Amino acid sequence: MCHPSWGRALATAQRLSDLARLRRVRDRIDREYAQPLDVEALARAANMSAEHLSREFRRAYGESPHAYLMTRRIERAMTLLHHGDKNPLPG
Repeated sequence: MCHPSWGRALATAQRLSDLARLRRVRDRIDREYAQPLDVEALARAANMSAEHLSREFRRAYGESPHAYLMTRRIERAMTLLHHGDKNPLPG
């Protein structure tokens, strides 16, 4: 049987691995916020289930991946409204 500290070490290693994957998901959302993104695709890319990604993302960042994506999109829209679009639409 394993020593109890091995189980804790394994759990810590898994948590650190999850955090690294969550950081990559967050970075991808920040980069690709204008692209069609969904939790299932983000989860597949991170080798996690959608449920696990959502749960752990919320635990790490305080909101779901979808809410984080919507926040990024709203922030970008507000910036465009405030500063104006340098490439206005014709017409």
